[in-house]
Amino acid sequence: MSRHPSIDDPTTRDVLRQLELDVTIRLDGLLQGDYLGLVPGHGSEPGETRRYIAGDDVRRIDWNVTARMQEPFVRQSIADRELETRMLVDLSPSLDFGTAWCEKRDLALAAAGAVGFLTQRVGNRIGAILLHDGQMRDFPPRQGRDHLMAILHEINQADRIDTTPASLSGGIRRLTKSARRAGLMVVISDFMSTEPWPEELRRLSLRHEVLAIEVVDPRELELPNVGLITLRDPETGRTRDINTGRPAVREAYAAAASTQRTEIANRMREAGASHLQLSTDRDWVLDLVRFVALRRKQAGGTGRVKS
Repeated sequence: MSRHPSIDDPTTRDVLRQLELDVTIRLDGLLQGDYLGLVPGHGSEPGETRRYIAGDDVRRIDWNVTARMQEPFVRQSIADRELETRMLVDLSPSLDFGTAWCEKRDLALAAAGAVGFLTQRVGNRIGAILLHDGQMRDFPPRQGRDHLMAILHEINQADRIDTTPASLSGGIRRLTKSARRAGLMVVISDFMSTEPWPEELRRLSLRHEVLAIEVVDPRELELPNVGLITLRDPETGRTRDINTGRPAVREAYAAAASTQRTEIANRMREAGASHLQLSTDRDWVLDLVRFVALRRKQAGGTGRVKS
């Protein structure tokens, strides 16, 4: 088998076909109603004004009307029916980890597939930047299933023997520069990078609706009591022996992990991005449905989740 099999490879084809079925059958059955994106946005066409309500985006304040009326007014927008969606998919070594149903890399593929299939089925354009082996591969936005399948194929076939960490902040910066038209920007990563990615995410959110999809594994949140184990950092290759039989070690690990994830969530919120967390031990389809239903409710929509 070649290092990067073609999309006609039976294994690759089966993986992508199953992913497409999960999105088009399971999500279609749960996400009913009129077309609404993963993150209901404001659109780009100016509409009518209305009085400011606590919680409104202050960036939508119409200062001319506010000055005339002597009270805050916001400018509403007409939602775009034709959306340009771009994804940044992190395929760095830290995603080659999973102790439950799949690896984090598999969740990244599922997330990209969900965004892609929901986008392309209504004729919108989809593009992607893939971070892998210290490099960035750019797929300009285009319409059509073939284009999306090519993106998903590259994600699925990315060489897992990767020792060069990708630059998450650099990828977000490139996404900001390449996306000239306002649209939906999706960043898929475990966000374990120590780089200043929150600042880049904040800049991206100034002009676009941003969805940050965080992929995690339960063993990153707490350690099981399995005695002495050797842990290896996939980014640096360094190893360390840990005695999980000691309660103090497990408690310290869980506390540090909780602090780290809380900080990641806070930075996403401060940057103005919507946050969706997917875990290797949960059904990613149901997590996505709950997220969309909540966003629709907050936006005044009618999203429902079936049990």
